[in-house]
Amino acid sequence: MDVRHEALRIAGEKVGAGRAEHIAVHDPYTRRLVGTVPKATLAEVRRAFDIARGYRARLTRFERAGILNRAADAVRQRTGEIAALITAESGLSLKDSRYEAGRVADVLTFGALEVLKDDGQTFSCDITPHGRRRRVHTQRDPLLGVITAITPFNHPMNQVAHKVVPSVATNNRMVLKPSEKVPLSALLFADLLYEAGLPPEMLSVLTGDPREIADELLTNPAVDLITFTGGVAIGKSIAARAGYRRIVLELGGNDPIIVMDDADIDEAAGLAVQGSYKNSGQRCTAVKRMLVDEKVAGAFTEAVVEKTRAWVHGDPTDAATDMGTVIDEPAARLFEQRVDEALAQGARLLAGHRRDGALYAPTVLDRVRPEMTLVREETFGPVSPILTFGSIDEAIAIANGTAYGLSSSVCTQRLDDIARFVAELQVGTVNVREVPGYRLELTPFGGIKDSGLGYKEGVQEAMKSFTNLKTYSMPWG
Repeated sequence: MDVRHEALRIAGEKVGAGRAEHIAVHDPYTRRLVGTVPKATLAEVRRAFDIARGYRARLTRFERAGILNRAADAVRQRTGEIAALITAESGLSLKDSRYEAGRVADVLTFGALEVLKDDGQTFSCDITPHGRRRRVHTQRDPLLGVITAITPFNHPMNQVAHKVVPSVATNNRMVLKPSEKVPLSALLFADLLYEAGLPPEMLSVLTGDPREIADELLTNPAVDLITFTGGVAIGKSIAARAGYRRIVLELGGNDPIIVMDDADIDEAAGLAVQGSYKNSGQRCTAVKRMLVDEKVAGAFTEAVVEKTRAWVHGDPTDAATDMGTVIDEPAARLFEQRVDEALAQGARLLAGHRRDGALYAPTVLDRVRPEMTLVREETFGPVSPILTFGSIDEAIAIANGTAYGLSSSVCTQRLDDIARFVAELQVGTVNVREVPGYRLELTPFGGIKDSGLGYKEGVQEAMKSFTNLKTYSMPWG
């Protein structure tokens, strides 16, 4: 795979090739160069916003749906190519990358379906003594300005799709900056949309050093909305810098799986392991804490260790590999350090904790306490810390005892316990007998507390946040 000398996509036009300033993209497993992308200059960022601000999309619903459907077909036809690229630049296993390509196709398909729905409402006004014989109607209009989208390294193409597709579906214009660690998937996704007929003025993709261009992306006068997925610290700095603009922040998570004493232990352990290690544990909704009733902790821990040891990790290009690398060696070193710290504070290592560059083995610890950094902060990798509790009250208190509030998993058969968890867990999502991250690409997704401002993503909700709701009334007889 040779993807060197790729160019920026400013309104579809490939620019920037041949310049001296480039960003190198390396395979986290082999450390080989995968490709290079240009560093966008401030002038190029401003040009992208000027083009977008000066354009007004006039695509019909039928035309938008057609573009998204054609792009979805292209993703399905080119799944192998897309998966290979994702694996090369991110180190994710081919299993995970192929699954991601399927999710990208789903985002496009759901976007095409939502476009065809009438998003307006009608209210009759003669329903109170003070009403009149009129009707109030609503419609959703594109934003007046431009959307800035900033995406992270995990899910290199699907995170991009969740920003771009709702923008296309609502006739908006977007300037996208993907993570400089995985920019190639974003460029390919943009090309698929251009080939499907997207007017190039509706999407520009800028690759570059955030230290040089981030401020312009946030403060350019053309920007109406900023949508960001990434870490809490950066998200809060964006909120402080954005000023009088709409912002949608999807930030980190510290998601628990809660295993009650009546749970199916084999099912719960399977969910816990899958939730911890899929995508190399690099998901905001990954299982990052395993909270287990002390009455079943022994059986659950034994099952988790057995399933962890069976989880194949190594060469991400091997079709038999379940888990490849994390994004880079510094990330793997951080997990290693946090586990070492927890062990020094009394935790017990049961499996894993071996590192080779960016490759970090699936790791299980028990005797973990809530105050340990490993579980107090978000550990964004394949680590399974097991904590115990003695009552449902204690389980809820531990689950709610961090700054995060994204998602959760609950393993129990008791409806009264389920009702309490749904009512009392301080999270955006509660999944019963499923991993915390379970969702459709269509459904609402997002968190509270340090996990986000409460605004949801997912195709439907993103389309709402990317529009202005207009109300008008008319007489009727």
